[in-house]
Amino acid sequence: MTVSLSTVEDKTRATIGVRLFTVLAWVPERKALRRVHSSHPREYPVGGEKTVEVAAGWLARCITGQEPYFGPDRAAVREIFADHDLIAGLGCGAVINVPVVDDGRTLGVLNILDAEGSYDDASVEAARSLAPLAVPALRELKETW
Repeated sequence: MTVSLSTVEDKTRATIGVRLFTVLAWVPERKALRRVHSSHPREYPVGGEKTVEVAAGWLARCITGQEPYFGPDRAAVREIFADHDLIAGLGCGAVINVPVVDDGRTLGVLNILDAEGSYDDASVEAARSLAPLAVPALRELKETW
């Protein structure tokens, strides 16, 4: 049985805490990210798709390099995300983006956000350990496109 993305959200909440949790599937043909799960569907609806509108290094780090991005404070969030005002309005000022990798291929990204100062390097490692749980669900979703 495939672990649902809601279960991944629940495990993330229990492990490191989260105020805003989204999962974005990577669509390499368009160099776009498609939102496939959201803890806040009003502000961040499922199905929303965007070309990456973040700092240049984010795409290279998370998608190509398959390494997490850690923004510990509001300044880091503001530097990376165009929608930083909406993020701040939800009480979030720290972010961990963790790539979901399957057999060397990036399937998507877990976006984990909470209040400024909520996360540290141990939180990033814990988030990294949760990312594989999303592989089956993202694999299934990609098969339906």
